[in-house]
Amino acid sequence: MPQPDREKTTVLTLGQKKARGERIAAVTAYDFPTARLASEAGIDLILVGDSLGMVLQGHANTLKVTLDEMVYHTSLVTRAEPRALVVSDLPYGSFHGSVERSVQNACRCLKEGGAEAVKLEGGRKRFPVIQALLDAEVPVLAHLGLTPQSVHALGGFKVQGKLREKAREIFEDALDLEKLGVFAVVLESIPQELGRKISAALRIPCIGIGAGSGCDGQILVFHDLVGFTSLYLPKFVRAYADTRSLWLGALQKYIGDVQGGRFPDAAESYHLGQDIEDFFK
Repeated sequence: MPQPDREKTTVLTLGQKKARGERIAAVTAYDFPTARLASEAGIDLILVGDSLGMVLQGHANTLKVTLDEMVYHTSLVTRAEPRALVVSDLPYGSFHGSVERSVQNACRCLKEGGAEAVKLEGGRKRFPVIQALLDAEVPVLAHLGLTPQSVHALGGFKVQGKLREKAREIFEDALDLEKLGVFAVVLESIPQELGRKISAALRIPCIGIGAGSGCDGQILVFHDLVGFTSLYLPKFVRAYADTRSLWLGALQKYIGDVQGGRFPDAAESYHLGQDIEDFFK
């Protein structure tokens, strides 16, 4: 379970890493085995992302994911007792109503799911909710740039901040989020120059996903970086293995062994005790 030779990562740890100039490695995971593996590898932050709606559930976007599902998957991740900081995504609709209800929803991720922080998408429109969460002692990871829950408003999964006005808005939102007190910001699908500028301007960590190498850290979905998914992958994803081929090959070999009568063999089967062998003669 937890690694005895490595201290638990906290929101303070991540800030200290940036201050020392150390890069942050984060991953999105949704269950016990992947969280345990990520922790053993030494990942700093595990995000239980609402991207599970696409990666695990097969939806076209993240909008159908419910709060109950996020709490459930967060509990699977925290059951692995990872040394990484565990952050739970707040799904679409869970922080778009009253501030009071939004805080209650976020608290469920901590109380029931076991998360140590929450992430929510959006800039200045979400400042009142973010302030209320921070007042309730809920650490917040902000998310700027391409915000997947805004897919319909944005007209698709498109790079943000390529033009001056939008780039300035993202930059100013990042500055104001730091002032509010978020512990870090995710920057998604923005020009690398903007990612570098924001990371240099902020004292808190900026974790990029499609935001260039100038960010203080990077995050990828577990299934994407190990080459397990067959879905469309954006250009910023690097697959470090081709595990899909391994899994597919294993399944095909299993099918062949079953159909050919080669599985199970005698060593993989149970046998009668001597006192009842005569019963089957």
